[in-house]
Amino acid sequence: MKALEQELKQLIIDTLDLEDITVEDIDSEEALFVEGLGLDSIDALELGLALQKRYGVKVDADAEETKKHFSSVHNLAQLVSSYTTA
Repeated sequence: MKALEQELKQLIIDTLDLEDITVEDIDSEEALFVEGLGLDSIDALELGLALQKRYGVKVDADAEETKKHFSSVHNLAQLVSSYTTA
């Protein structure tokens, strides 16, 4: 799971053009939105599209579990893992 988390951190950096942030700067348990990394709803849309493109992950923006999945890199890794092992 750690390798997938590293891969997702790099995907976040590349997708959102986070120039001043490295993979090491992102804590897997840290919040991605508002506090923590400070992402916003536009970032969430871009990230959702990137996940769909790369991993085939489909997310429902209005679903309550989507907020949980997008709350941290660790939770995103669990979501992606459930798609790639299914």
